[in-house]
Amino acid sequence: MSNNLAKIVEARKDVEQLKMEVNIDRLKVSVVVSDMLSFCQSHFVSDPLVSPLPSAENPFRDKRLACVVL
Repeated sequence: MSNNLAKIVEARKDVEQLKMEVNIDRLKVSVVVSDMLSFCQSHFVSDPLVSPLPSAENPFRDKRLACVVL
């Protein structure tokens, strides 16, 4: 009896989840990809992976001027 009750409770949870998911507005993959492409194209100038930073502005450059040999 308790096994049947657990199945009913689980089924009700599934139905409630599906009811919530029906109202979600889904976007097509092609729309999302075109949005991502336009974003990347509009921000490529400020992307340090595409256009490298000048060495004076690079916070990750090596601070030492010469190599030290021990």
